[in-house]
Amino acid sequence: MISVLQARNLISGICKVTRTEKVPLVKALGLVLASDVISPIDTPPFDNAAVDGYAFSYADWDKKSALKIVGEIQAGSSYEETIGKQEAVRIFTGAAVPKNTDTVVMQEKVELIGKELLIKDEQLTLSSNVRPRASQIEAGSLALPKGHCMNPASISFLASLGIESIEVFSNPKVKIIVTGKELVKAGQPLAPGMIYESNGQGLQAALHSLNIRTESIELVGDEKSDIVMAIKNAADADIIILTGGASVGDYDFVPAALEACGTIKVFHKVKQRPGKPFYFGTLGDTLVFGLPGNPAAVLTCFYEFIVPAIETFTKRSYYAKRAFVLSNSFSKKDGLTYFLKGKTKGDQVELLDHQQSYKVNSFAYADCLVTLEEGRESYDAGDEVEVLMII
Repeated sequence: MISVLQARNLISGICKVTRTEKVPLVKALGLVLASDVISPIDTPPFDNAAVDGYAFSYADWDKKSALKIVGEIQAGSSYEETIGKQEAVRIFTGAAVPKNTDTVVMQEKVELIGKELLIKDEQLTLSSNVRPRASQIEAGSLALPKGHCMNPASISFLASLGIESIEVFSNPKVKIIVTGKELVKAGQPLAPGMIYESNGQGLQAALHSLNIRTESIELVGDEKSDIVMAIKNAADADIIILTGGASVGDYDFVPAALEACGTIKVFHKVKQRPGKPFYFGTLGDTLVFGLPGNPAAVLTCFYEFIVPAIETFTKRSYYAKRAFVLSNSFSKKDGLTYFLKGKTKGDQVELLDHQQSYKVNSFAYADCLVTLEEGRESYDAGDEVEVLMII
C-alpha cells in the first residue's frame, strides 16, 4: 500500500499525453488553444461611429454656423460622396465614417433646423465618438495565445476576426464501467437485495462539468468474464474508469479481469480514506482507474486523482487548492490521509456530517474536499488545512 503522494507521482509520471485537433469555433468552448491565434484583419476594419449622430470634418467646422445635412449612412453601407465644409451626414452606430470626416456628434447634442443642424456640445473634440480602425487589434497581431482556455467571450472575439476553426488540445475519450450484480437502473423495480446504480451517473455528470462528454455507461455483473469483455470493448478509450469490485472480496474480480486483459498494474491500494482499494494501471496507451464501489469513495478518487490525469490531456486546470481554517475539530486514524467533504464560508471550512464512504448525501452540499494529513491523528478548530475546491 502506497501513500497519496506516491500515488499522485506515479500517475503524473505516466500521464504525458499531448494530442491536438482542429475544431469549429462554435465547438471550442472550454477547450485550450494549442497554438497562438493571429488576427487576419484589423478590427474595427474601418473608422466607425460609436453613437447615432452626425459625422463631419472638425477642422472645417465653423462653430457659429449651422451644418448642412447632405446624406445618411446606415450600418453596413458606405458613403462615397465628398462632404464639403459646413456639411454633415446622418450616421448610425457602427456605420463607416466617410473618409473626409473625422468627428461624430451625438444626435442628442444637436438642434435640427430643417436640413441643417446646430451643434450644442461644448465638450466635443476632434475624433469624438469615432472608433478608429484597428483600435481593438491590428492584422498580424496576437489575438489569443497558446494555452488560453476558450470562453464565450473568446469565441465572440475570434468570430469577429472571421476565424472559423482553431487548433486545441483534445479532450480525452473516457469510458465508464460499473460493476455489481446488485445494481439496477433508475426507473426499474427494486427487488430485495438490490440498489439503484448511482456511481456511473455521478461520474458522467462530473465529466460533463469538465466539458467532457462520455458514451453510455456500461453496467456489468460480478462475473469475471463479463468484466473482461467490458474492458476489451472499452480499450479504444484514453481513460477507462471502473467502479466496484476493486477490493479483495470473493466477488471483487476487477483486478483479476484487468490482468487478464493485459493491463499493467502501477499500484493497487492507497493509504487514504475513503477509497483505499484504489487501482491504477495502463492497458496499452489507455489509463485505467479502478475505483471502489462506495459512491463517496468514487467521487473522492475522481476529484483527487482522475481530474489531474485529465488535465494532462486538456492542458487546463479545473479545481484550485487553497488554505482554509477549520471551524470544527476532527479525530482520525494515524497512517491514513483523509479526504473529507466540507463547506467553505469566508476563510473557514466546516467538516460536514455523513463522512462515511457509502454516504453521498453530504457531497450534494459540499463545495470542497478537505485533506487531513497521513501523519496526524487530530485536528482542532482553528487549524489550517488544504482544501480542494470542487465547485
